[in-house]
Amino acid sequence: MDKVGVPFDQGSEALGLSIAGQMCIAIYCDIWKNIAIYCNIFISSCTIKFLNTITEEQITLDSDDEYQYEEVPLDEEFVTQDIEEDLDLAVRTIKEADDDTIATARKDGLPKSSVTQRPEVVDDFVRNFLVRMGMHRTLDCFQTEWYELQQRGLLHEEDVGVVPDIYSRNQDLDHEVKFFKQEVGKYKDAAMKAKETYVKLRKERDYHRMHHKRVVQEKNKLINDIKRLKRHYAQYEPTLQQLKKKYEVAMKEKMLSKLEKDRAVGQVSGLQSTLKSMESFKGGSAKAISQQAPQTMSGQRRNWEMDDDGRGPTQRRLAIERMKANSADVGNLPENYKRHPNDAEFPDDLGINPQLATVKAPTGHLARSGGFRLSNTFQAHSHPISNVTLHPRKQILATTSDDHTWKMWAVPSGDIIMTGEGHTDWVSDCDFHPSGSKLVTSSGDTTVKIWDFSKAECVHTFTDHTHAVWGCSWHTCGDFVASCSMDNTCKVWDLQSLRCRYTLRGHADSVNSIEFLPYSNTLLTSSADKTMSLWDARAGLCAQTFYGHMHSVNHCTFNLKGDTIASCDSYGIIKLWDVRAVAPMVSFEVGPHPANRVAFDPTGAVLAIASNDSTVKMYEVASGRISPLVGHEDAVQCLTFDKSGEFMVSGGSDNTVRIWS
Repeated sequence: MDKVGVPFDQGSEALGLSIAGQMCIAIYCDIWKNIAIYCNIFISSCTIKFLNTITEEQITLDSDDEYQYEEVPLDEEFVTQDIEEDLDLAVRTIKEADDDTIATARKDGLPKSSVTQRPEVVDDFVRNFLVRMGMHRTLDCFQTEWYELQQRGLLHEEDVGVVPDIYSRNQDLDHEVKFFKQEVGKYKDAAMKAKETYVKLRKERDYHRMHHKRVVQEKNKLINDIKRLKRHYAQYEPTLQQLKKKYEVAMKEKMLSKLEKDRAVGQVSGLQSTLKSMESFKGGSAKAISQQAPQTMSGQRRNWEMDDDGRGPTQRRLAIERMKANSADVGNLPENYKRHPNDAEFPDDLGINPQLATVKAPTGHLARSGGFRLSNTFQAHSHPISNVTLHPRKQILATTSDDHTWKMWAVPSGDIIMTGEGHTDWVSDCDFHPSGSKLVTSSGDTTVKIWDFSKAECVHTFTDHTHAVWGCSWHTCGDFVASCSMDNTCKVWDLQSLRCRYTLRGHADSVNSIEFLPYSNTLLTSSADKTMSLWDARAGLCAQTFYGHMHSVNHCTFNLKGDTIASCDSYGIIKLWDVRAVAPMVSFEVGPHPANRVAFDPTGAVLAIASNDSTVKMYEVASGRISPLVGHEDAVQCLTFDKSGEFMVSGGSDNTVRIWS
């Protein structure tokens, strides 16, 4: 048939109608049938193998899990309760079941639609074959010769019949083989994806298993720690009970002592009234009494001796005491008499600060482009730092902290020099002696301590405050220390006589800061009653009070000239005050976070503000420009400039000291 121009009657035997052609077709059909069977077997085996693999892996996954998981209880709310038995309900159920059976039988009895497949004729079969094979020229020749033979009437009925079923079956098998090959490819792709998913899930399982083991270990460790802490706390229970009993006994003794004190005070008052009544009698009355005594006591025996003035032993004793009291009158004292001979004298208030002559160049913040930058950081304490102060003569820094200690450091290296321990509560403030040989510290344990570096110990402790002490400051002469407290008072301490010289009362709330004006007897205090006050330390009197803040004043300080005061409050409001006019010059806000401390540079041109937002604000007095210094990780609590203004030191709640230069 591939040859063009061959008459159809000559190739009629080649169309497969002869016995040899039918045998060949039968052989090919058997071959294609075997191929289809083998494909079906192969696909089935692959599918079974794949399913077995997945089943085995699932069994392996389930079997190698060595953890015991808790059984999830069934929620009783979703469990249907048993239906109570009812005859009518049972009859109705049986009837409904019979109806369903009848409807199913009727449905099965309906005639099913069938598809009639008509066999394909020979010429259509040949045309389809040639079209499928792409033999278009052969198709044209075949159609030409076929129609010519049909017109001539040379085609017989046996030649134009339908194609035997074997050819259609071969074609169907061919289509099935192609379809199964496509399915095999799909199954292979699905198997590969399943394998990748299995590997991924296995890795995730291993990861979660390891994570689960680690969590279990941490849980066991925490349980052991909790048990150990419980045992540890249980050991303190007897001690607490014993301390409680001691406290109760002490309170009882205190009450008894108070009662004894009240009784003694009553007896003293009675004796004093008796003495006053006896002193009201004069010498004449005593003499009259002595003259009347023999008349009233004529029948009694006189067992005392009378003096020339007619005074008995009691009258003579009263006269001696009266002479002593008269001799102690202020007017009778000598000119150089001192009630406390060890008290130190306040120096003359000349109002001259010799440090002003040493300040010439502008501060480093203004001299350098970009201002101060962070140059060094070191962790000074284990708790927040409350104050920093520099040695008056050396590159040494003292810090105080909430960890009950103070420390001395070399700056800017940050090497530790000394640690002071002795306070029983947080240390709030410190200040160097003008000579640098001593240090004063204040604490929340209501005490003020004096530390001597030459002896490396605390040489004295002042305990007159009744609440926590917030601040302390040393007088320039070195003989006096001032402190402020939460008990609403300030005190001036004499280091010569080791006593409180004056108690400054006037604030209505906690006094938060105190400071001596250098080379002066003037004290500056700030308070939670929203005011600041100037005091004369020589007399213990308030000279002036500044009003203007609307919130608690946390800190205030003088500039080096002493003519300007800077103050900050708990809402971040900063004010600059004119001391002569007793009025604010400038007011600005750096809030809403509180401002904890302020400090002037030596020239007074820059004001540094320690803010609760973990930054240091640098305010230029002349221009009013504010620039932040970022470096702390928590609230900045304190700061100070060195005498030359070349660098600044700050401390904060992040337990670190940072040096800016």
